[in-house]
Amino acid sequence: MMLQFDQEQGGTYQDGLYDPEATAPRVNIATALTAASREHYREHGWLSVEGLLQADELAAAKAAIDDLIEGRVPVFSGVSYEKGYKDSIETMSPAERYDAVRKLYDFVPHEERLATIALGDRIGAICRHLLERDVRLFQDMALLKPPRGGREKPWHQDHAFFDYPLGTRIVGVWIAVDEATIANGCMQVLDGGHRLGPIHHFRRRDWQICDTDMAGRKSVAFPLRPGDGMFFDGLLPHGTPSNNSAQRRRALQFHYMDQAAQPTDQAERLALFGGEGAGATC
Repeated sequence: MMLQFDQEQGGTYQDGLYDPEATAPRVNIATALTAASREHYREHGWLSVEGLLQADELAAAKAAIDDLIEGRVPVFSGVSYEKGYKDSIETMSPAERYDAVRKLYDFVPHEERLATIALGDRIGAICRHLLERDVRLFQDMALLKPPRGGREKPWHQDHAFFDYPLGTRIVGVWIAVDEATIANGCMQVLDGGHRLGPIHHFRRRDWQICDTDMAGRKSVAFPLRPGDGMFFDGLLPHGTPSNNSAQRRRALQFHYMDQAAQPTDQAERLALFGGEGAGATC
């Protein structure tokens, strides 16, 4: 099987690009289903929820990620390695190779344990409540930041990667598999930034919002315990800094949209978010 490598090289970034002024409060699942939480989501573009995964689901998710990376799931090929390891990947030990993985994707058709989480009633109910419409899953990923070197995902809007009309309601769900902290690269968002509409993206370290548009802007950080999660609007600017800590940071990320949404062509997306985004992936 041919190995796949992430298309973005990454690189260094200046201090001050990730400068949280607050950490997001979490609500329980029952509170997530109230009108007050839906209004919070509309105004701020996010909702942080504790206990999204139960202990047995979390253990199953960890085991499933290991099995996907280590080749124990038949047919599955959605493993993307860091581009910088392209010349050395074949000589790496299993542990080194594990830490070279950037992301896993399209695993729901192959991995029942993760499919049960992504398609389960708990997440679906909150998504339907926040969007006030039926939803469908259209993207599944696991995002990995190994200790002392897990790469940044620069500031961006997820809608900039999807060929759907601007008015399409999209909600991302980011679930901590390990403890997510400011030190190991937890999610940070520009509070209320979804109301700015499309922001021009450029090819720099990634397909991203330009650093000069974000430097000095105060963010909200989402430190999460294992099994906690956050829901966020497809236009909400967000990013995750590098993991320079000794603690591993793995997360699941799913995207859901209006059940009735219909795709458009790439030209419409590029006209809104920037012409350098052809072929860009989350």
